[in-house]
Parts: sequence; C-alpha cells; structure tokens
Amino acid sequence: MKVRAEARFRGLVQGVYFRAYTVDFAKRRGVTGWVRNLSDGSVSAVFEGEREDIEEVVRQLREEHPAARVDSVDIEWSEFLGQFNDFAIRR
Repeated sequence: MKVRAEARFRGLVQGVYFRAYTVDFAKRRGVTGWVRNLSDGSVSAVFEGEREDIEEVVRQLREEHPAARVDSVDIEWSEFLGQFNDFAIRR
C-alpha cells in the first residue's frame, strides 16, 4: 500500500552529501518526494511510495551512508497523496 512519510533526520546530516544520497536511494526504490536542510542542522524529507520502500530508504540512510551519522529519525506516516513525480532536493 502506498503511503506518505514526513521525516526529520538529526545528527551529522549536513555537509556530508546526505541530501544527494537521499535522492539516489529514493529513486532506486521508486520513492517520490523531496529533501532539504533545515537551519537547526537537521534534514527534513517527504517520501511517497510503498511503505516497505520508504522504510528501506530510511534504513539505508541510517546504516549505509559513508559519512553521515544519523542519531535519530522522527517519522509521521499518513495517507498517500500522489503529489510528486520525482524525488528532488529543495532549498
């Protein structure tokens, strides 16, 4: 079932190509949405797609990113809206 997830990543997630990796991991899994840096040093993302694909993207970001250190991830799950055609970096 397709869902939407709004996520907030905290830790060493800026200045380490975290957004670029997020785009790459999401596109490989067919997940759409966006990712952006926040002024407090965290990263915010919105994902839309199959729940298991989104969960895998989050797992990859936590465990497979070579330079980032994700200390915590807060995720709010909601109904799929179908708002996106791609996954992109927002500024």
